[in-house]
Amino acid sequence: MSDQPRRPRRPAKPYRRPKKDPVRILAFEALRAVDERDAYANLVLPPLLRKARENEGPEKFDARDAALATELVYGTLRRQGTYDAVIAACVDRPLREVDPPVLDVLSLGAHQLLGTRIPTHAAVSATVELARVVLGDGRAKFVNAVLRKIAQDDLDGWLERVAPPYDEDPEDHLAVVHSHPRWVVSALWDSLGGGRAGVEELLRADNERPEVTLVARPGRATIDELLAEEAAVPGRWSPYAVRLTEGGEPGAVPAVAEGRAGVQDEGSQLVALALAAAPVEGPDRRWLDACAGPGGKAALLGALAAERGAVLLASEKQPHRAGLVAKALAGNPGPYQVVAADGTRPPWRPGSFDRVLVDVPCTGLGALRRRPEARWRRRPEDLDGFAPLQRGLLRTALESVRVGGVVGYATCSPHLAETRAVVADLLKQFPDAELIDARPLLPDVPDLGEGPDIQLWPHIHGTDAMYLALLRRTA
Repeated sequence: MSDQPRRPRRPAKPYRRPKKDPVRILAFEALRAVDERDAYANLVLPPLLRKARENEGPEKFDARDAALATELVYGTLRRQGTYDAVIAACVDRPLREVDPPVLDVLSLGAHQLLGTRIPTHAAVSATVELARVVLGDGRAKFVNAVLRKIAQDDLDGWLERVAPPYDEDPEDHLAVVHSHPRWVVSALWDSLGGGRAGVEELLRADNERPEVTLVARPGRATIDELLAEEAAVPGRWSPYAVRLTEGGEPGAVPAVAEGRAGVQDEGSQLVALALAAAPVEGPDRRWLDACAGPGGKAALLGALAAERGAVLLASEKQPHRAGLVAKALAGNPGPYQVVAADGTRPPWRPGSFDRVLVDVPCTGLGALRRRPEARWRRRPEDLDGFAPLQRGLLRTALESVRVGGVVGYATCSPHLAETRAVVADLLKQFPDAELIDARPLLPDVPDLGEGPDIQLWPHIHGTDAMYLALLRRTA
């Protein structure tokens, strides 16, 4: 036995409970809902923020907390592809073997380190504390180790390491650098045409936070009323649009709360305005919105129809969405009707309408600024699923309009398979229909393309990438 005296054991450090950060916990909950339930952030986040604001305890949210939580959620979703590539370079296993909740925490941390001005030490420590709360101490150590590797370089440095050279694989390079699936990069590039500069501007625009745009519904609200709101400026193109340049809560605007105004992207407004401005031969008394949910275009069309003494029929297949349309149209200054009906098997007679709008279901690739998670959910095969429905709805719309009347085919996607290909197919089936040049109907909007159809772009027009083709029945 040794006669050496034993060294006294160091007392164990007392266990420290993790600090709960309500902002980051809320952001994590929103990301989990998007991941687990295929929820959309723009639907999940508002009630979470509302609940947090209603908390009267010490963790009560203020406006700065809400802004940070919103940035963490949307920023993480927009840059998910880039952050996945960075995280993959910092772990010793395929990402598919990392538990999804752990990956969500790592992505939140990566965004704070690479996509915000939060200091490195604060980003790491706050994310590790979040991991301790939602994952446990064991997995928090893994999170800490990965984040410290990520923190060794900035975003530009990481992109040089994880993105393939542009000269070797242009589409894959742009996919990693601008955080879009490769197939989406390819589709947007084909639709836009041109060289590298244009598509990079578009991909960057998809990753920018869009302004909140309001619409003053004619006969119910005025532009001046909305412009009286703080940080409100006129829209770029629509005479009814107002932009809230510093975000803000639209529901706090009295006209919006009362339904006299609404939140509506300016591209969506322009689609309705172009259809309303298209010349028709003969009477102009009956208008149809054949895919009216959730009601933004229907509310604007209904107000425009009322100014001319026309009646709007708004049709929506899903009853709950038809309810949203009815809510949007409530208080319309003129007569209207809302029905729950299948637009491919309508209850109305052929040739019943003078103007018809059919804004068809689509992949939503034109609204990736607002729904960034959609880019990761959609697959190329989804196009095959939408194609029969889009053609069926346009076919019914053409059958529903009278001779001399006009149909507007719209979609919030610039993908050629959902836009010009659909219109070209239906024109073959309806030789008694012709395309109208829609560009002169929006004289103040530049760069609308070669026509006769219209394609709007986020990086050019500041709108969603809405598409519109106008067709007139001639025989």
